[in-house]
Amino acid sequence: MDNYSIADNFSLLSKLMDIHGENSFKAKSFASAAFTIEKLPSQLKEIPKEEIFKIKGIGESTGKSIIEMLDTQEFSLLNHYLGITPAGILEIMKIKGLGPKKIATIWKELEIESMGELLYACNENRLMLLKGFGAKTQESVRQNIEFYLSNRHRFLYAEVANTGQQLEKQLQELFAPVPVSLTGAFRRHSIIIDEIEVLIAAPVAIVSQQLAALPGFELTATNDHHLVWQLDGKLKIVTHSCEPADFHSQLFLTTGAPAFIDKFNAAGGAAFLHQAPSEEAIFSAAGMAFIPPFLREGMNEIAQAREQQLPNIITTSDIKGIIHSHSNWSDGESSLEEMATAAKAQGFEYLVISDHSRTAFYANGLHIERVLEQHAEIDALNKKLAPFRIFKSIESDILNDGTLDYPDEILAKFDLVIASVHSNLKMTEEKAMARLLKAIENPYTTILGHMTGRLLLSRNGYPVDHKAIIDACAANQVVIELNAHPRRLDIDWTWLPYALEKKVLISIDPDAHSIHGFQDIHYGTLAAQKGGITKANNLSSYTVDMLNDYLQQRRQSKNLLP
Repeated sequence: MDNYSIADNFSLLSKLMDIHGENSFKAKSFASAAFTIEKLPSQLKEIPKEEIFKIKGIGESTGKSIIEMLDTQEFSLLNHYLGITPAGILEIMKIKGLGPKKIATIWKELEIESMGELLYACNENRLMLLKGFGAKTQESVRQNIEFYLSNRHRFLYAEVANTGQQLEKQLQELFAPVPVSLTGAFRRHSIIIDEIEVLIAAPVAIVSQQLAALPGFELTATNDHHLVWQLDGKLKIVTHSCEPADFHSQLFLTTGAPAFIDKFNAAGGAAFLHQAPSEEAIFSAAGMAFIPPFLREGMNEIAQAREQQLPNIITTSDIKGIIHSHSNWSDGESSLEEMATAAKAQGFEYLVISDHSRTAFYANGLHIERVLEQHAEIDALNKKLAPFRIFKSIESDILNDGTLDYPDEILAKFDLVIASVHSNLKMTEEKAMARLLKAIENPYTTILGHMTGRLLLSRNGYPVDHKAIIDACAANQVVIELNAHPRRLDIDWTWLPYALEKKVLISIDPDAHSIHGFQDIHYGTLAAQKGGITKANNLSSYTVDMLNDYLQQRRQSKNLLP
């Protein structure tokens, strides 16, 4: 083990000890030793062991550690701290501008243990509420995280959507009049993208020649039918080649998930693929209604298409109001009036303001007196902005025992309550289910927020029995949120058909912490489309009068009217 490796181990140990709140003198001694070792003119492994303790800046403890590393190539004290530190914290340590003290604060006070969680917290203005952090620090951290994450090789759909669409346009112009189309998982609007696939009706050799001349394209693999590229050293691009006469049949085959293609072939559809003039013609010849690309996953869409019973899928224009948003009363970026005015200007009929409840101290959650103050502001704004309406809501923390965050007399003052888990996320399924089911059974719970607490590519959700949760929501008239934030998209779309079967309403909600966050309903709608949601199944597609009537009828059915 050379000097640089030993110094790196001491430096890392010093930082980990600071993060864990250990004795600062001991931590500094290892940091000082690291600095000393880096400057040594000769290698420690060439120095007699007894002489190591005579080096200025090397003490008894650090000297013994050096000898351990030289003899065993291991450092047991460092291994101990690595063992008790979440892997995500080690990754966060790579972010420029975050020292051990700040990382410790983020970990201990916000319970953040991954890079994605930290980015999400920045976007929700959580860091600004911590001692020692401000707007500039938060923005710097956010930018540094985004730079770091840009070098990954798996992406959220939202992260590469513009890139894919621009790539398609670029290649259509490059190869015109030859047909070109996006295909594969990207065309199906999959929520996680490993690669962007493009179908080009041109020979592999021509595609290779043309793309190799484009800036940022590096060829990494090839065969007779497709090429694999790295775009800007980060994003995997796969180009499929075919004859012009086979373009639509190949587009069909490369778009559908394997399970979809298997079911289509089992239904006799393979006979209608050869040199088809269009995808519509393929479905028509097979006796099926046209199945849009986002539904081609191999669930129940083939049977529905054969019976001409595909649903009239929801679109973003069907969203009539913003449900689940945060203002600067808690951790939002803008004032309540600014959020409402922007929603009205964008053509929405209402805003459901649902700031954090009092237990969410990290998000400046509302204590009871602040709830009443906010309600007074809402009343005044509703007079000013009519017929636009602000509904009084709260995102109530579901506490460890499943209760909500306010007494019933306060919960009764809200038009609707979104119940969500935000703390103590490391639960067994038994604990998670008990907690969620009790919250669902609370008569004041109107919407169950982000069901599993997942952050895509960053944090797995706590384990739940999805069927049991959906069944409980059906029994208790509780709406299930499809949280539209691209890092959440929670409930997962694969469970939406079961929710529809049980007649549970879904609510596509942006969980907006800024006016810009309203735009996330687009990604929530894409996920809802994959699950077969229609506007009739979605609460945020209700008009302002329909939502008001729904809430009143629900109150009556649960005897909650004052």
